[in-house]
Amino acid sequence: MTPQSTFMIVAPVRGGELQKLRALLAGMNKSVGLADPDNELLPFGAFERLHMARFVIVESITGDEIKAYGKQPRPWQPVLAFLGDIDGDRLAFFAELARKAEAGLQQIFAHCEGFTKAFDLLSWMLAHNIEPAANYVNWLGRTVKQVREEAALHRCLTEYLQQIVVESGRDNPRVLRQKLLSHVEMQKHAGLLKLSPEEPTPLAWRIRNGLHKIGIPLVLLLLSPVFLILAPFFALRLRLLERSDPELFIRPSREHIEALAYLEDRDVSNQFNVFGDIKPGLFRLLLFKLLMLLTDYVARHIYKRGFLTRIRSIHFARWVFMDNNRRAFFASNYDGSHESYMDDFINKAGWGLNLAFGNAVGYPTTRWLVKQGAEREQQFKYTQRRHQLPSQVWYKAYPDLTAVDLARNSRIRKGVEIRQADDQAIRDWLGEI
Repeated sequence: MTPQSTFMIVAPVRGGELQKLRALLAGMNKSVGLADPDNELLPFGAFERLHMARFVIVESITGDEIKAYGKQPRPWQPVLAFLGDIDGDRLAFFAELARKAEAGLQQIFAHCEGFTKAFDLLSWMLAHNIEPAANYVNWLGRTVKQVREEAALHRCLTEYLQQIVVESGRDNPRVLRQKLLSHVEMQKHAGLLKLSPEEPTPLAWRIRNGLHKIGIPLVLLLLSPVFLILAPFFALRLRLLERSDPELFIRPSREHIEALAYLEDRDVSNQFNVFGDIKPGLFRLLLFKLLMLLTDYVARHIYKRGFLTRIRSIHFARWVFMDNNRRAFFASNYDGSHESYMDDFINKAGWGLNLAFGNAVGYPTTRWLVKQGAEREQQFKYTQRRHQLPSQVWYKAYPDLTAVDLARNSRIRKGVEIRQADDQAIRDWLGEI
């Protein structure tokens, strides 16, 4: 298995360079909301291990909301964030970036403070990379190569099945399956179809992942006596803060909503970014960090096969602390419309939204962390739209394919490689095609 990695290169934009940078990034797109995979600055399509990537100018458009807590807004200089999700090792991918797109990346990063072409690009990217506090991968180990090969297999079988049904009818599923398998072998022999075997899992990753899987519960178990002692004080402090949290029922401007919606629904998938302040106080910060630690754990070891709780539409997601832990950034790639994305979470995992975002300024007030919050549907939708930022450039390696499509294609491939037990199992497999 080839595990996935993530990266997020962040640097402040030079004063007076913001509009020039926007214009430069806009030239990387082939159409509204979608990057040109062959653009001259960064030809995303040349990187076979890159699932999804984006350039985002992160601005603090809701910084004044912290005044409701009696705090003055902290100054925030807009930053350029280049983030993505890849197969395999991040260092190797950065080296490939520096080798294949050095001139284009230098032209982009030249708008950032502290960057000159004299710098070693690889070292600069590594120095400006931020690790996520929590990261989610829809299907750990599913590579870009696998996605593309299985999509080609699905197209091949779909086209040929229509032909042989006309010739042979639908009554004998075993005959249909055998003809399909023979066709696959002929296509593979002709070089028109390829089904690469799975790569071995890197030993170093297996060791780190195993230690993480065992270590986090072990540490929490060892600290459990301390948690039990602190539990009453924690509960008291939590409720005092929740009851004193100001309600910010602010409707986002029509112009802001229209600007975001203009970039959406250009593909079956969409990009999503939100950014804002963390509620003030050490208690909130430590609680947020603990919840992100647990979120990262369950995403890494439990929800790694197509589901995040009951949500199936997310390809990748991450939570990142910024500005010395005073602000947080969230980014995801999801299927369907923005409205359906929000409704999915509200209806299926509202408690999860509360845990993940309840410590952010402007979020609807919660009760005991998991209650209320996102249950206040309109207030929640206003909040996330107010804090949402557009992606100036967004790339997806397999347009027109949803996470459900990827899972179906993998099941079809499995049916090619493993014999079904009976006629009903064959019919179920044919039904996937």
